[in-house]
Amino acid sequence: MKLKLDIDPDIVAMMAAEVAAGERAVTAAMREAGSGLKAAWRTQITGAGLGRRLANSIRNQNFPRSGESLDAAALVWSKAPVIVGAHDTGPLIRSKNGFWLAIPLPAAGKSTRGGRITPGEWERRRGLRLRFVYRRTGPSLLVAEGRLNTRGQAVMSRSKTGRGKVTAPIFLLVPQVKLSKRLDLDRDAERALDSVPGLIVANWMEGRY
Repeated sequence: MKLKLDIDPDIVAMMAAEVAAGERAVTAAMREAGSGLKAAWRTQITGAGLGRRLANSIRNQNFPRSGESLDAAALVWSKAPVIVGAHDTGPLIRSKNGFWLAIPLPAAGKSTRGGRITPGEWERRRGLRLRFVYRRTGPSLLVAEGRLNTRGQAVMSRSKTGRGKVTAPIFLLVPQVKLSKRLDLDRDAERALDSVPGLIVANWMEGRY
């Protein structure tokens, strides 16, 4: 007697199809989670008033870069990690050389290189010397003798009579400063992580129907 067993549908083919569906679902879920986290971090940064340029430093990359895998992953990072990290943790900042941190006041203006202007750059640009003023009851100052222009910035006085000449505070000197925490990146990262199982199921079911 000869017996023959035929299995319909083909179990091997069904398993292969299920694995392929899983690869598609996991890969799609990680791409959605990564893109969502990038968007959430960028929204946080602009919402904190830190600017679009810093927000655009947030990038993401999917792995594998092409194709699909059950081990798919997403990496989200910043191209300006020091700046973003500082606003995320709110660190205590001290001068590197152990002296003072010079905080520019409105009369100092802005740096031509972007960011905060330094006392050295200010003196080179304005052609004025800064003078140290010690204060016992508050932060010390760097001041300059000149006049204030229409933008409220200290510039060299051209008056021979001294008209309009003022002693303008240019920098505030402090031994250290506590940067306020303006971001909570972990919050969005945890939300993205918690969303992954649901995204996988949703994408898996979508492939069935």
